[in-house]
Amino acid sequence: MNSATVRNLLVRGMLAGLVAGVLALVVAYLLGEPSVDQAIAFEDAHAHEHEMEVVSRSLQATAGLATGVLVYGVAFGGIAALAYSFALGRVGRFSPRATALLLSGCALVAVYVVPFLKYPANPPSVGQPETIGKRTTLFFLMMALSVLLAVGATILGKRLAPRLGNWWATVAAMAAFVVVIGLAYAFLPAVNELPAHFPARLLWRFRLSTLAIQTVLWASFGLLFGELAERQLNPRPAKASSGRTVPAPH
Repeated sequence: MNSATVRNLLVRGMLAGLVAGVLALVVAYLLGEPSVDQAIAFEDAHAHEHEMEVVSRSLQATAGLATGVLVYGVAFGGIAALAYSFALGRVGRFSPRATALLLSGCALVAVYVVPFLKYPANPPSVGQPETIGKRTTLFFLMMALSVLLAVGATILGKRLAPRLGNWWATVAAMAAFVVVIGLAYAFLPAVNELPAHFPARLLWRFRLSTLAIQTVLWASFGLLFGELAERQLNPRPAKASSGRTVPAPH
């Protein structure tokens, strides 16, 4: 794949990430923000000292939320597009559209779902301020490990395919991924800083909303970027006015 094609895919990936970010922003505002407001209310009701807000809550829930989600979407869209450029044709005989959907699904699992199952997202008032650095480090460590193991499982599956066939090679690679991730879950330290009497329903509503945001982000990115990549890599031949097919320019 030449540099011009990669550049075009990168631009399309960032554009698809921006659009996916807008959709995820809507979900975050409708599902996530009410839970955040309730968690902040719980914290205020049980706090002995009230700190003055550096940034107002209304600004956090609008401009702050929009900036964070959209920048996240564009950044991960660009990274995913570069990964797509490398993976296309190397993970199987899939069309550009199918490869984009497969990559998005794997990214959702490796980048978010696997770390989330070990270190799920928590709303405000859950967790001690002095341990935020440790908790952040553990989450990103789990994310990096998950991504590396996903890449390793893909390589393992391709090497086993000539001997086991595609189906059993895929099953073996996925089983190896699950086993190693399970060991990581067992050996990495757990984090449980849930305050007493915190509403369980609120906690799970917040966590499900964060999972919904990520699912919408990556699913919409996969669908949109897959369509853009398909049109770039497999352009439809133009038709002349006489009805004859004119080959698309290269």
